Amino acid sequence: MNGKEQVLKNTAGGSGIPAEGAREKHWYAAYTRPNREFVIKARLDELGVENFLPTEETIRETPEGKKKVRVPLIHGMIFIRTDKVTSFSLINDYFLRIVYLKDIEGRHSLIVPDKQMADFMFLLDVSAKGIEVLNKDLRKGDRVRVIKGPMAGVEGELVRVRGHKRVVIRLDGVASIAMSYIPGSFLEKI
Repeated sequence: MNGKEQVLKNTAGGSGIPAEGAREKHWYAAYTRPNREFVIKARLDELGVENFLPTEETIRETPEGKKKVRVPLIHGMIFIRTDKVTSFSLINDYFLRIVYLKDIEGRHSLIVPDKQMADFMFLLDVSAKGIEVLNKDLRKGDRVRVIKGPMAGVEGELVRVRGHKRVVIRLDGVASIAMSYIPGSFLEKI
């Protein structure tokens, strides 16, 4: 039995009938201890659980000289796509040392909408060098969609960052990232 089958077997519950919505997959944001992100990702991969660890390449000074290394873009955070039952099983049955972010009321695990997560992953994949991670408490601006160029289809907010207009993709309650400058003619208000 592979890891994914084992996770699903262990989370079927006593009655074998999951609560309504308990098997619907969502993206969850989870904290882990700093410098453990890659360990958690490896364990999730081993279990066959879809996940996303945003990383960037940087140059670090080592005793052997300068080296290119991949480091987490948001330290201590990983995104996990799974159902509610499995999300708890990862902690209780597989002892992953993670804590799910809570929604504003603090009663439930925060669910990151699929469109926001898709835009976030696309943006990191296309232009990781032109991205800044920003404070999640940005004030809301106009909602925009990129209509031209390699970022076409990405939706976000138009804000000023360091005096320049940028499109920001917000993962509500988690983080925001700002694209490098995009000409106004490439944007439409939505």
